[in-house]
Amino acid sequence: MTTPTPSYGQYCPISRALDLVGERWSLLILRDLLLGTTRFNDLARGLPGLSRSLLAKRLRQFERAGLVERLVGEYLLTDAGRELEPILFGLGEWGARWTFGAPRDDERDPALLVWWMHRRVDTSSFPGRRHVLLVRFTDDPRRFWIVIEAGVPSVCESDPGYPVDVTVSSDVASLYQVWLGRLPLTHALRTGRVAFTGPPALTRRMPSVLRLSPVAGYADTSHLDAATQRAS
Repeated sequence: MTTPTPSYGQYCPISRALDLVGERWSLLILRDLLLGTTRFNDLARGLPGLSRSLLAKRLRQFERAGLVERLVGEYLLTDAGRELEPILFGLGEWGARWTFGAPRDDERDPALLVWWMHRRVDTSSFPGRRHVLLVRFTDDPRRFWIVIEAGVPSVCESDPGYPVDVTVSSDVASLYQVWLGRLPLTHALRTGRVAFTGPPALTRRMPSVLRLSPVAGYADTSHLDAATQRAS
């Protein structure tokens, strides 16, 4: 028998909304749905701290509430679900302004970072139908390959056997900060915190290939401006 979710018991639209989306993991599941992840296994891979049973429970709750509908193995947002986008990313903007410092050690997950990044890669400016990016971290022994076949990206944690077009090298923290907009890519390249290796015709396209996180535009980079002024 399923235990009903406790309610705040207040006749208020904020209370009712929190009854639905205020539980642990709910907003992060909705974040990934809004960013285009639709399959259960992909949602689970992008939320490694969330058990599959709790993910299934939350998705069922969203279905019953009319936020998502399941069609042919995919979870698709309804109009009600999509209308959460400005609310959710507004929360992200607030968090970037008031709570967002450097990543803690327990937040640095190279596999998760590459998984997030691969969904935003755009290699349409590269020739051919298959493109391969190798991501190697200077402070983690694992290697990750982002393979884009006819515009569809995937992540491999072992060598897929295809020629590598461009290698991305960085320490984990620096690539996190680039992805999240706290460290401009131009600054990271100039200071050696990030490097691209490969044919110049491809490496010079990488700033447009690696599209940043949707919340990158909210990041505060004033700490870099101050450091640059001191250095000059």
